[in-house]
Amino acid sequence: MPALLFDLDGTMLHSDPIHEAVFTELWMSRGLPVPNGFYLEQVHGRLNVDVFADHLPDEPDPQALSDWKEAQFRARLPAPYPPTAGLEAFLNRAQTQGWQVAVVTNAMRLNAEAMLRAIGLRDRFDVIVIGEECAHGKPHPLPYLTAMKALGETPSDCIAFEDSPSGMRAAAASGAYSIGIRSGLDDATLRAAGADLTVQDFTDPALPDILARIQGVAA
Repeated sequence: MPALLFDLDGTMLHSDPIHEAVFTELWMSRGLPVPNGFYLEQVHGRLNVDVFADHLPDEPDPQALSDWKEAQFRARLPAPYPPTAGLEAFLNRAQTQGWQVAVVTNAMRLNAEAMLRAIGLRDRFDVIVIGEECAHGKPHPLPYLTAMKALGETPSDCIAFEDSPSGMRAAAASGAYSIGIRSGLDDATLRAAGADLTVQDFTDPALPDILARIQGVAA
């Protein structure tokens, strides 16, 4: 049986517009340019401290700035908030079939907990791996490898769902079968980052056949 490993932002819920709004205000307050696409190109899926190292190298306390930014995100996150289409039914199927599940995210733990509660799915996950709590966050594969170890699974038995190039590189490098969620990026971009294939969301008609093939069952 496969184990399912889920990114959170942009994969389990469409939270990127909230993050982008906060980053836009932060960039403007620091006099940085905010061109079209800056969030997807400069920020999407990365740890805040890595983003700040590139764009705000003189920031005296990048961790404090990260904490402020994420507090702003939590304050603006409505609750309840809709999960990605089809996600709850997909998790129901996983639970019925005895598949293990985990969250693997670069979001800080307070945010991860807030998002899972907002979409009403916190009780579905016992394993939540936080990138900044690992020695390396995504795009390093360590967060995914940490989740696999916690579940007692090997990479060949794991399926990862990601929506960002950074996350997709991490998932692919971990050895998991990597499926891109096209919530913000197209098929070509996700495949270039390592996706084995992509789907629109968890209602995509291709998904049942994909899982059947992964399980070795005739589709």
